[in-house]
Amino acid sequence: MILGIAEIIIGGMIFDWLARRTKAPGLLGLLLLGILFGPFALNLIEPGIYKVAAEMRMVALVVILFRAGFEMNRKSLQQVGTRAFLIAFIPCLCEIAVITLVAPLLLPLSTHEAAMLGAVLAAVSPAVIVPYMVKFSREKLGTDKGIPTLVLAGAACDDAVAIVLCSALTAAYAGTSVNTWTKLGSIPVSIITGVAAGVGVGYLLYQFFKLTNPRATKRLLTILALAIMLISAQQYIENWIPYSALMTILTIGVIIYEMNAKVAREISDKLAKLWIFAQLLLFVLVGAQVDVKIAWGAGLTGCTVIFIGLTARSVAVFLCLVGSQFNKKERLFVALSYLPKATVQAAIGAVPLTAMAAAKMDTEPGELILAVAVLSIITTAPLGAFLINAGGKRLLNKGLPTQKSE
Repeated sequence: MILGIAEIIIGGMIFDWLARRTKAPGLLGLLLLGILFGPFALNLIEPGIYKVAAEMRMVALVVILFRAGFEMNRKSLQQVGTRAFLIAFIPCLCEIAVITLVAPLLLPLSTHEAAMLGAVLAAVSPAVIVPYMVKFSREKLGTDKGIPTLVLAGAACDDAVAIVLCSALTAAYAGTSVNTWTKLGSIPVSIITGVAAGVGVGYLLYQFFKLTNPRATKRLLTILALAIMLISAQQYIENWIPYSALMTILTIGVIIYEMNAKVAREISDKLAKLWIFAQLLLFVLVGAQVDVKIAWGAGLTGCTVIFIGLTARSVAVFLCLVGSQFNKKERLFVALSYLPKATVQAAIGAVPLTAMAAAKMDTEPGELILAVAVLSIITTAPLGAFLINAGGKRLLNKGLPTQKSE
């Protein structure tokens, strides 16, 4: 398996470079490499790698959430106020609702299967969003009104909502004993408990760092190990109370930043280097899961469903910002920031397919959901990355954060 990972790294570096040479995001090259090396094409990836693919995808998501947390601070969060709360829920739910209604008209999916597709597609991509928001924060673009923080906070909660919804809908579809409405109602509670746990763990972790004064690399290893333990413990904690480990991970970063911004930046810089490796595995492995024939068959209609969902999301974003302190250009930038799909689709795109296979059900709907999920990455990640980068430079003002709150 080690040799297989080495081959992915070398191939990924080459395809990443080729994509960037054409002015496309490197992740597009990684996806194409995964499709080419996957079992539906050349079949060059070692089978053992697939056995740990889910864990690798989760580690990549942990890295990017920590990076987001280490770039957020309390003053900016207070500044964006209720707007971050609205952005966290409404656009995601609107996109799911519209896809649930539209997808059965265009694709061979039932309403329940369309809802699963909506949950998979609804999450925005931390892999695309976070690096740009970190960059804009450090360049002071939009920080006068806390825009990078608004986008980071909203995106993190948005992802948690989509993941919980996907889990609940898939469990109900596959016949697992679960009360779907109870699961849906647990989403706000899981976010609150996740944040509360993050406050406590983040404070204790910072005190531990202060006492032991480890090097930045050891701090990085500590928080990653802790995050993996939190994710593993989530299934046991949820027997007692709804809980989101992803929100805990994000909040730990926020708390450490609040306690000591220098320490947070040091860890964030280390995470940026680790992300280079994590994204190689993440995007190559999701590309390897794609059956090209099914993806091709989903082509035009799949893209239509994706962009109808994005239209609903963009309208919802603008509605959430009505009456806010943001001008038209800034509202447009926030809407553009919520377009790209990548990380979460890579992490959960195959969840319905896996559940159907485990329940010995017809897997064709799951294969179609995965194919459309990958189409969403291929179509929106490059476009979203380009629009965010261009929009940040043209639509945001440069200035220092203010302490004004809504």
